[in-house]
Amino acid sequence: MEKKTIEIYKKKFDDIRHEENGVEFWRAREIMELLEYAKWQNFEKIVEKAQISCSNNGIEVSDHFASVGNMVEIGSGAHRERGDYMLTRYACYLIAENGDPRKEQIAFAQSYFAVQTRKQELIEERIAYIERTEARGKLRESERRLSQNIYERGVDDAGFARIRSKGDQALFGGYTTKEMKERLGVKDSRPLADFLPTLTIAAKNLATEMTNYNVEEKDLQGESAITVEHVDNNSSVREMLGQRGIKPENLPPSEDIRKLERRVQKEDKQLAKKSGKLHE
Repeated sequence: MEKKTIEIYKKKFDDIRHEENGVEFWRAREIMELLEYAKWQNFEKIVEKAQISCSNNGIEVSDHFASVGNMVEIGSGAHRERGDYMLTRYACYLIAENGDPRKEQIAFAQSYFAVQTRKQELIEERIAYIERTEARGKLRESERRLSQNIYERGVDDAGFARIRSKGDQALFGGYTTKEMKERLGVKDSRPLADFLPTLTIAAKNLATEMTNYNVEEKDLQGESAITVEHVDNNSSVREMLGQRGIKPENLPPSEDIRKLERRVQKEDKQLAKKSGKLHE
């Protein structure tokens, strides 16, 4: 997500922030608009899912979700009460977690409500974490599919490892998977992708998806044919990166994604306590 986009979203979420008795909160209908839900009925289902998540985490729902009403004009001077919720930062975070992560504004909201301060650099760090973990998940799934595809075409686990390593060799300018691990200081027992930056993970995923497509479309059989296909696809992706002055083997490693996930999980557990309680 671009820095300018983050700045725009941050201002919008800051502008609808409220505070009462030292506890910051947001109103559900205002959040709904920023997350671009058209109907209250649909958004209220997300709120209900968030409440279930809160309860499943062993946290009192009423501390973070307070049902409230406000009067709205419906024409000719008449008014009616409209349902709404007061939401703590933790409640808003759970709502974002239960939303559609493909929506840019929801990905931002997950990060915005996860951090305890409103410093933009911390929000940017959290967004970068989300983008990297999503990219890693996509690569994991495309490699799982490739493993299944080649197994069905007469290639065993050792063959899959050879195909993947030769693909890496094409992507990383001659370095095999093992050599890239040595280059980046990664243990043999750990996947290389857990230490790659988001850009490289996405590049590996693109090449793997291209291989999956052509293996299925052309019904390629055997290790040799699939190896040629995978090497060609990784070479094509490398060439595309090279046109933009990027050499994947020269990019510095990123933080161990497992370590990063553990730290984020710890921060998430502390979020409810630090958000305060609405009824205090």
